[in-house]
Amino acid sequence: MALLPVEEAIARVTGGLTPLKSERVALGAALGRVLAEDLTAARDQPPFAASAMDGYAVRASDVETLPARLRIIGEVPAGRPFEHRVDPGEAVRIFTGGVVPQGADLVVIQENTVREGNNVTITAAPGTNPYIRPKGFDFSNGERVLSAGSLLTPPALALAASLNAPEVAVRKRPRVAIMASGDELVKPGTTPEPGQIISSNNVGLAALVSALGAIPQDLGIARDTMADLRRTAGKAQDADILITLGGASVGDHDLVRPALEEMGLRLDFWRIAMRPGKPLMFGAMGDTKVLGLPGNPVSAFVCSHVFLRPMIARLLGARGDGGQTRRAVLAAPLGENDERQDYLRATLDHSADGLPRATPFARQDSSLLKTLARADCLIVRPPFAPAARTGDRVCVMQLTV
Repeated sequence: MALLPVEEAIARVTGGLTPLKSERVALGAALGRVLAEDLTAARDQPPFAASAMDGYAVRASDVETLPARLRIIGEVPAGRPFEHRVDPGEAVRIFTGGVVPQGADLVVIQENTVREGNNVTITAAPGTNPYIRPKGFDFSNGERVLSAGSLLTPPALALAASLNAPEVAVRKRPRVAIMASGDELVKPGTTPEPGQIISSNNVGLAALVSALGAIPQDLGIARDTMADLRRTAGKAQDADILITLGGASVGDHDLVRPALEEMGLRLDFWRIAMRPGKPLMFGAMGDTKVLGLPGNPVSAFVCSHVFLRPMIARLLGARGDGGQTRRAVLAAPLGENDERQDYLRATLDHSADGLPRATPFARQDSSLLKTLARADCLIVRPPFAPAARTGDRVCVMQLTV
């Protein structure tokens, strides 16, 4: 059976996924959520012409010849508009954010003035900057300021607040259940018996799921029996996605696939042309998508970035597929590639020509978590890529979320 190309596998795991329903949440609880509806301004910002500096609001025609001596008729602190008009020969003391009074069309900055009692002398030319932020300078009534699918970052939340929106409509967070499997696995903090190892994938992937905007549900470690696999997987019946870790290959103890098939798994594919991560399983049980990841730590994380990340992005209605790819300069030579798309752990730093420089780790074994923890990108090499030299351009997938 031919191995499934990565791009086709991505299309299959994301195909048919639609954004989840929306819910309204307070701004204080919306950080990192994905906006479900456009946010449109119902007001101008600022709602009036405002001073951009501390100084004096004057008529530009009064300061064409310098020095110019003007009479001060009042002041405008922020939040307290001046109710009178500025007539020829007059000035109003104004502070940053204050409403520019009628008649004034220029703010002379404080540094270019000398005050003497109720008079002020303008000593320097104001230049071309009037230091006035016009009404609607930031956004105007009816303007779409944030689009559905936008990630609500701290600046985006500040913008939403400026719209006078106490809450926003966001996509519900996908629920992702995570089931590790294997008699050799024990929980962190446990003393392993001979032949056992600490289970790390479920901890790391739960953190990744949270960082991607979904809700993780750690189902624990299922033992290598059909009964325990079915029992553990059964706790994921309300999940949008079930991730299984290990046990999806063809060994005598790889029982995840047959156990899930007994529970109604409709298998789509289970082998793909990528390294690491060839034994990857995908299907569905009812409304729950099932993504069976390899048990090797690096394989599980790489496959999560390649496949799980766009699945969550699609359920969130996020713009783009959730992945971050860019061009980089190769810092070390690489041999030619075989028929599988390769994902090499690497680090990024600056290069002389402006593109980042990608340095692959010398050891790429799929069991090495230490190099994964130190990596900030994956060098993506297509099938049958020729040998690459130092300085060649490569595509990298960033591991930041």
